[in-house]
Amino acid sequence: MAEKTHTLNTNKWIDNYADYLYNYTITRVNNSDLAKDLVQDTFFAGLKSAKNFQGKATERTWLVSILKRKIIDHYRKINSKKGQAEVRMNFYDDGENEGSWLEERVPQSWDNASEKNIENEELRNQLEGCINKLPEKYAMVFRMKTVQEFETAEICKELEITSSNLWVMIHRARTQLRKCMEDNWFNN
Repeated sequence: MAEKTHTLNTNKWIDNYADYLYNYTITRVNNSDLAKDLVQDTFFAGLKSAKNFQGKATERTWLVSILKRKIIDHYRKINSKKGQAEVRMNFYDDGENEGSWLEERVPQSWDNASEKNIENEELRNQLEGCINKLPEKYAMVFRMKTVQEFETAEICKELEITSSNLWVMIHRARTQLRKCMEDNWFNN
């Protein structure tokens, strides 16, 4: 039996994949404008390299692999010395001291590191407590997707659910976690 060869239909990319790619990206960069830019960059890169498409994967899988590289490149850039030099942080917003710092030269915080460690541990414990309050299936899906970083297909196969069902559960889990954290951590 011959292996199925997939083709590209670049005219349908935006209609077929823009929302999926945006949702994929926003969960990884947590910035709407950046997510839109990365998706747009993905489409441009896909158009440029369309001649290299071999048809072994679906269009969506191929575009997601391009998008993953774009996201990784973004984080590499902001974490590199050169990338950090491009990121400026506001120090004073007004007056004679107005200005910004290059991120890599921002003065280190004078806060007590042990206090931060204690606060991080308390936050982690509170978050874990909120996850434990979720319905069992929501907690399992949330942990598999966001903590253990399983692929959507793996989770769906393991739990015998559809991808849309998975995303509904993750959305509901996040909504419940946000409410729990607001009630038990941020408002204390």
